Amino acid sequence: MVIWITGISGAGKTTLSNAIAKKFKPFIPELVQIDGDEIRELFGANLSFEESGRRQQIKRIQRLAHMLDRQGMLVLVSALYGHPELFAWNRDNFSKYYEIYIEAPLDLVQKRDSKSLYHKASTGEMPNVVGLDIPWHAPAHPELKLDAELEENPEALALRVAQNIPELAGRLGNER
Repeated sequence: MVIWITGISGAGKTTLSNAIAKKFKPFIPELVQIDGDEIRELFGANLSFEESGRRQQIKRIQRLAHMLDRQGMLVLVSALYGHPELFAWNRDNFSKYYEIYIEAPLDLVQKRDSKSLYHKASTGEMPNVVGLDIPWHAPAHPELKLDAELEENPEALALRVAQNIPELAGRLGNER
């Protein structure tokens, strides 16, 4: 199974993924995380941040997630770039697929700006930012949509996510 967490930069994808992993890894040893930033670094950061490079990045993540899914792993992906055909590929190729969209308005993520990404974009230092000069394609039919403006506790969000995914909900009794 693949649980795919998406949203623009600063929405909270990695934070949510880490909270889910922290809560469930002790009870689901086959749970693995794939983080977009880590995969980019793992492969030598040799892709551009232009749309074509971002698309290739997601294809790398998809291939890795697909390989792990075939081995019976529960794969937790946190990845930025989205496009309808990439999301469709996920639905067609993973054994089970659960999509989580963290909706975050641009002004909120610009305030958070944990990577100084939006600041660099505003000064012209960093082009090709999704949501600014690269279009953001929100998923059309996510299984779960979270509102980043609510700024909920990551552990509480992890529980809410788990309650909506049978493969995790069945383990909720074990986490005490």
